[in-house]
Amino acid sequence: MPALTGEVTGTDIFEFYEVKGMIEKELLRQETERFWGNWIQIAYERDGIQEPLDDEEGWKPRTIFIDNSFIVKISDGSIPIKGNFKIDPTKNPKHIEYTDTFGRYAGETYAGIYHIDDEILTFCVADHLASRPEEFKTSEGQVMRTFRREPDGTRAT
Repeated sequence: MPALTGEVTGTDIFEFYEVKGMIEKELLRQETERFWGNWIQIAYERDGIQEPLDDEEGWKPRTIFIDNSFIVKISDGSIPIKGNFKIDPTKNPKHIEYTDTFGRYAGETYAGIYHIDDEILTFCVADHLASRPEEFKTSEGQVMRTFRREPDGTRAT
């Protein structure tokens, strides 16, 4: 049996970071899967105003998350927005970035924060190119939405 010298080798450090990276990748995968499924919006705040009367009046949006993509479908059946999202659950609060790939703001990325549990998802994002919000409360140029997982049982397993 080799003697323990207390020395740390380059191989030891490499193996530590390799294992750490694998664990972080698995945690990211698990957290991303928590988004998967169908969500219905239950609350909306923009620029510090709850349920503002704006161009989204009557939308009643539903968002579907699949892999790292999302689709927003509104009450008339149309799809005004599609895009991709990425998260960083190691931050506090957790970080999210949405990039629209279809719709009025295609190509724009929105930095935000999120909180998710089994049935409720809340995110707060800033306008394109604005600083990421730091709390779950909006100010000028920010939007916060809260969703409830649809009761059809569609969710990651």
